[in-house]
Amino acid sequence: MEMHLMRPEWLWTLVPALILIVMLWRQRGRAGSWDAVIAPELLRHLVGDSASARGSNLLPLVLLGWLIAAVAASGPSWQKIPQPVHQKQDALVVLLDLSDSMKSADLAPSRVDRARQKLLDLLQQRREGQTGLIAYAGDAHIVTPLTDDTLTIANLLPALHPDMMPLLGSDPVSALEQALELLRSAGIRRGTILLLTDGVSEKDSDAIEKVMADSPSQLNIIGVGTATGAPIPLLEGGFLKDDMGAIVMPRLDEAGLRKLADATGGHYRRLQIDDTDIEFLQAENLFNESEETLALDRTADAWEDQGYFFILALLPLVLGLFRRGWILTLLPVLFLMQPEPASAGAWDDLWLTPDQQGQQALQRGDDETAAALFKNPEWAGTAAYRNKDYESAVTHFSDLNNANSEYNRGNALAQAGQLDEAIAAYQESLALQPDRTDAQENLALLEKLKEQQEQEQEQEQEQEQEQDQDQDQDQKQDQQEQQEQQDQQEQQEQQQQQDQQEQQDQQEQQDQQEQEDSASEDEAEPQEAEPKEAEPEEAEPEEPEEPQELPPISAAEPGDEERDQALEQWLRRIPDDPSGLLQRKFLYESRQRQEQGLGRDDETY
Repeated sequence: MEMHLMRPEWLWTLVPALILIVMLWRQRGRAGSWDAVIAPELLRHLVGDSASARGSNLLPLVLLGWLIAAVAASGPSWQKIPQPVHQKQDALVVLLDLSDSMKSADLAPSRVDRARQKLLDLLQQRREGQTGLIAYAGDAHIVTPLTDDTLTIANLLPALHPDMMPLLGSDPVSALEQALELLRSAGIRRGTILLLTDGVSEKDSDAIEKVMADSPSQLNIIGVGTATGAPIPLLEGGFLKDDMGAIVMPRLDEAGLRKLADATGGHYRRLQIDDTDIEFLQAENLFNESEETLALDRTADAWEDQGYFFILALLPLVLGLFRRGWILTLLPVLFLMQPEPASAGAWDDLWLTPDQQGQQALQRGDDETAAALFKNPEWAGTAAYRNKDYESAVTHFSDLNNANSEYNRGNALAQAGQLDEAIAAYQESLALQPDRTDAQENLALLEKLKEQQEQEQEQEQEQEQEQDQDQDQDQKQDQQEQQEQQDQQEQQEQQQQQDQQEQQDQQEQQDQQEQEDSASEDEAEPQEAEPKEAEPEEAEPEEPEEPQELPPISAAEPGDEERDQALEQWLRRIPDDPSGLLQRKFLYESRQRQEQGLGRDDETY
């Protein structure tokens, strides 16, 4: 069993205790001691035996008490208990522009390099919250969903470059829509979206304003580039030119970006070489510095403070400070410390109400016991809800008739999967208190979920009908194939019969011809009969009675096994550079979207 001190600095209090004990011991040795001035032969006759006797020494008890108190204050512990991990509900989705204009070198070494470095600085300063990353050019792609693992995002940033994007152009609207979908899927009502770009077209700005008008999230923009701009380098050399042959010089549209940020309720800041832009965003509270916390799925083991056991050891020493005969005061304590299970509940009933006992059980995390102890329906419903006993929670909340209880009843019904009843409960709560935003948001969410369920049911029905139709078609096709196979077999049998009949006719003709030849020839030529008897043997190769021999399989050469092992290792090798994987992922997603778009167009014609 391992011992751990949660506050070991309290052990330093033993140093002054030792110094004080040494000083008291020395002072006690000198106080009232006639041995130093009177000879031992005369001391007994002058002061007597009673005067030489000393009082009881309590210094060891004082030192023992001090030692126990110091150890108790240091927080000794012998076991760990799991504790839920809470994290600040702060969500940030970064939209990184990877269009060709980001390859301009007006910000050395390039705009995209400076943007990636700025994101690395931002990730180092984020201690809590979830972060997501979306890269876009002609279309948008999710690099990482919302996660608290900023190291993974930092490792993927160097692989992002405009040359890896499958489609040319700039589509920040689709990137923004994907960012809002990430926030909604994570259950975050209000998040922050940070856009790093060198410009947004007027058409896209209007579309972004419409998208952000219905969203509680905030859009903030960091402009990357300069007002003078720089040419766009090409892979094969040279710079990008327009239709007139002039070199394209993309410039930072700072006025348009600031206008877009103001229109969406966000803020704009131009990218700086230092951290002043990030500090400005943090000072303006743009990263949703919310005090709300989110319980994560994982737990962390924490040492349980067991120093209170040492406090019990101090009680006898403290009782000795009152009067003589203090041992008698320990007798009631002995009776109270009898291990009787029923006495604990009776003892609690003497001093605490059922609601107070239930509150203590709820604080301990014993939701089941708390739900059984509470007499207040609202508290009992809350404990049952935490214990995931949603039916009991609905029953308790139904006993009350106020906006809060109806809202909680709707939550319990929603967790139980009863969407229609939950919607009715939220509507009842809004009827009693129309300005409840939480009930409005949950009601809108459930209505959307209900619509999705209905759509999924319709799709399932359509799929079942299509499957039934496909099965019918497959059965018909199988029947047709079987009929065709039967017809083919019959034709083959008829053909075989005809072939056999023809072979018989030919054999009969050959026999007749042989007989005629043998009758016409003279008997003096018997030696020619042997070749005629061997003539049927020449037709034996035409009959496929004996199978043809297959060519022998050559044995493996000595170097083949080593070559196979090297090939297997090469196939199992995983590339360290994630840029290739990301590029193939983006290309696959773009092709999927194009195929889906083509499919929808085909349906319209």
